[in-house]
Amino acid sequence: MPKSIGVKCAVLAVSVLAAVGVTAPQAVAVEEPAVRIAANADATTRALAQADPESVAAAANVCGSGYELQRGIPLPKGTDPSERLATLFSYGNGGKGCLIMDNNVGNTEYMYLKVCKMGGGSCDTDAGNFSQYAGPVRVSNFVCAPVTAKMARTSSSTFYINYKSDYVFPCN
Repeated sequence: MPKSIGVKCAVLAVSVLAAVGVTAPQAVAVEEPAVRIAANADATTRALAQADPESVAAAANVCGSGYELQRGIPLPKGTDPSERLATLFSYGNGGKGCLIMDNNVGNTEYMYLKVCKMGGGSCDTDAGNFSQYAGPVRVSNFVCAPVTAKMARTSSSTFYINYKSDYVFPCN
């Protein structure tokens, strides 16, 4: 068969297939379920969740299933959320708490994250050089659990984030 007839047949076949709606398989995007946000979450937390749902979902996945976002805190405290160096995410699940400190710098940094039961006692700590996040750290009863979050270039340098609070989780 001459070359020109073969090309014409191929063009005709593609035209027929297109006319009847036969196309190559297409990838279908599967939406990940949205992270639940606690009813008592503040406006900053809600704004962070709306502006960066991927980070909120990724941190929640590290905590495990069933956790809802309690608070998102741009760090250093008082920083415009668009200029934050880290974000402290607290999640709750039936009274249990989970924290993740997201590294927003883009480099490996020394990070320290600690949560304790109210009144001291049992604490969970994660510290080291991390490019993405510190944690998860967990507490079995999150009511008024004290939290410490620190970040520096190295463990021996001055902390540019040195955050401590008893109010990351709600105090009933």
